[in-house]
Amino acid sequence: MENDKYKILVLSDLKRNSSTTLKNSVSLAKMIDADLQLFHVKKHTEIVTRENQLSAMRSINEAFIKTKNKIIGLIDPLSKSYDIDIDYNFSFGNLKDEIRNSIKNSKPDIIVLGQRDSKPLKLVGDSITSFILKEFDGIVMISSPNNVLEPNEKMTLGVLNGSKKIFDTKMSKNLVSHTSTPLKSFKVVDFQSESKPASTLNEEKMVEYVFEKNANTITTLSSYLLKSKINLLCVDRNKNETKNITNTVTPLKQVVGKLDVSLLVSRA
Repeated sequence: MENDKYKILVLSDLKRNSSTTLKNSVSLAKMIDADLQLFHVKKHTEIVTRENQLSAMRSINEAFIKTKNKIIGLIDPLSKSYDIDIDYNFSFGNLKDEIRNSIKNSKPDIIVLGQRDSKPLKLVGDSITSFILKEFDGIVMISSPNNVLEPNEKMTLGVLNGSKKIFDTKMSKNLVSHTSTPLKSFKVVDFQSESKPASTLNEEKMVEYVFEKNANTITTLSSYLLKSKINLLCVDRNKNETKNITNTVTPLKQVVGKLDVSLLVSRA
């Protein structure tokens, strides 16, 4: 990094939960001392509805001013409240092409996505989440609309299925220094008779919880995360998305959108 600071790119649709997503991004930026930029894409089909060239140009100009004002209205309150500079950019065009170009130009270390509250995100098909995980090899934060990280306050950090890739990065010291101890580990395994707290892990200073894989696993896990007041859950991104060598079951698609907590997904 040329300026010795991490770069966080926030992809925002400027809809209902945009403020929460940006606030979570501000919190992360403050923890790891990162530059922050918001990026928004509006499809041409949402702007130009008539074939007349003059009308089309007028619609684009109006959309430009409206979008800029909306972004500034979103950014300014958080920027002033938490004393942080938030850069922004937006474009009109094909959603995936414009996002791809933004990633190429800004070269972020972390991309933040908002988690939809209308239905669980699916890591298949044309999902933007799926697209980002395939296109971007860096860390991805999937922001929960309800479990908000408070800037300048300690958070409660958890790890899922022994996730350790985040702790192999340079930012881990900053992240852990803003975390309440002990850290908490949650594992889902086959052939486990019951969910129970295990011993504290000496090296990592973690308290471990183990869950049996069954039809109610995600519901039970979600409940434990709530009871443990977890704000951010670290998840490893495995290429095969099946099992790891410890027989731990961790398909990312099973937890995205189903756990009421922000996820910090490791590098590929």
